[in-house]
Amino acid sequence: MKSDIEKVIHDAVREFDKNEDISTRWKKPLVAYADAADPMFKMLKQVADPDHYEPFDIDPDAKSVIAYFLPFEDWVVDSNAGGTECSREWAMAYIETNILISEINDRLIKFLNDSGRRTGKLPKELNMNYDTLKSVWSNRHVAYIAGLGTFGINNMLITENGCCGRLGNVVTSLHLDPTKRPDREYCLKKLDDSCGICVDNCMVGALDNGFDRFGCNEVLKVNATGFGELGEAKCCGKCLTGLPCSTIKPVAQSV
Repeated sequence: MKSDIEKVIHDAVREFDKNEDISTRWKKPLVAYADAADPMFKMLKQVADPDHYEPFDIDPDAKSVIAYFLPFEDWVVDSNAGGTECSREWAMAYIETNILISEINDRLIKFLNDSGRRTGKLPKELNMNYDTLKSVWSNRHVAYIAGLGTFGINNMLITENGCCGRLGNVVTSLHLDPTKRPDREYCLKKLDDSCGICVDNCMVGALDNGFDRFGCNEVLKVNATGFGELGEAKCCGKCLTGLPCSTIKPVAQSV
């Protein structure tokens, strides 16, 4: 069944690539699986947000969470490296990948429901608390639990294909063996204190002492206004691009 699930995801990306109105391109998606009863989900109420959901809040019959990462092609990443302004290519990637994630999730839900397994996703309107700027269902933390990667000091998930891309997931009543989580840090700063470029890249110092999500959000709002003609481009990405971990897992180079 895992191969069928991954085919649904890969086919959705390939078909999206053929759309002449879409400018962004993606590498092969990464897919991982979490046990819905993994005790780490309960820990997210302390780690991420007191109101953070568990898989059972999305589907009472949940058995597994399917998480995936859509890595951007290198030219998308390179377009946003350096400078202070978000590149147009990066803004388009943000908007178009949101559309792609919705398409993938709908396809997964239909495929698994047609197979007799209940499958669902968090309703979009519940995703973000704009007072706290926290989510009740953090895609990054869910992906970490599923074994897709480890957190960098930029507060993003570093996967086998780096941190430049987007994450999606669905919750299902189908039991799928969970993916083993990485047993070491992928972030060079955490691993051996040999990096910290992402901190320097942030123009407002939002990573100087932990993570200042409100300072970060002010930059996102400026970019959203600047690219308003494209759609909802509330993004930046300067703490993601131009790094050793932008498009690869850099650990092998450090040991």
